[in-house]
Amino acid sequence: MSVPYDTAAYEPPESHESHQPDGTHQPDEHLGRLLGRALNSFELPDEVLARLDCALAYDSSLHSAHHSAGLHRETYRHTWLLADGSALTLWELVHNTMPERGTQHEVYTSEEDLHLATDRLPLPREAAPDFELPLQVPSIPEPRRSYAADGSADHARRLLRRAENEDRPGPDTARLLHTAYAHQITQAFGRPRLGFTLYEHAFLLHDGSEISLWEIEHTATPDGRHMCEVYATQDEARAAMQRRATDRSRPSCG
Repeated sequence: MSVPYDTAAYEPPESHESHQPDGTHQPDEHLGRLLGRALNSFELPDEVLARLDCALAYDSSLHSAHHSAGLHRETYRHTWLLADGSALTLWELVHNTMPERGTQHEVYTSEEDLHLATDRLPLPREAAPDFELPLQVPSIPEPRRSYAADGSADHARRLLRRAENEDRPGPDTARLLHTAYAHQITQAFGRPRLGFTLYEHAFLLHDGSEISLWEIEHTATPDGRHMCEVYATQDEARAAMQRRATDRSRPSCG
């Protein structure tokens, strides 16, 4: 029969958990432990390992499990979030079908290879893996842009702090951006004559989702002072730019 897997029985207690790169558990440490315990890690392509060098975050989940007559077999999905917003997954097979060798670990780059490896195990027919178990790894969207991991949460805090508009994004957005791993800044619009510039600050969060803040830098103030405003959407930012430009071009009454 299939039973829940006790992580601590075969792995370090922290092995199958999500970790953010803000403490002692870095994505490369998880990769190192996986490669260290997998008997066939030497078979992994060099290009896969090279891509994992730029991992920003890591997550894993139990994919399937079976315990029967003293034998056990588990499969895990390990996913790394990369700096370009894409994800790379490795599949781990854990089993003790060779009692004289104890628990063994193997790693594969595809679910198909994992299927083949599991099928060759000397387990009862009922132990065939159920690959329909729900996955606990966050859904990673297709990459939209190239990100840089460079104090992104601090950058978000500084951006919101210098915003002078009263309708700037509030505490909920600030809390969300506390999990930012990487960011990218692009100029979306510029009007040098009026001193208007619109920037998109795109942030990559720990769950693989993306969020953007839109910053206006302008001098459309009564005294020509430089001003920064931040909005949650591009439409809101462009509407604010239009208001500022209209106010600036309107003749003053003497």
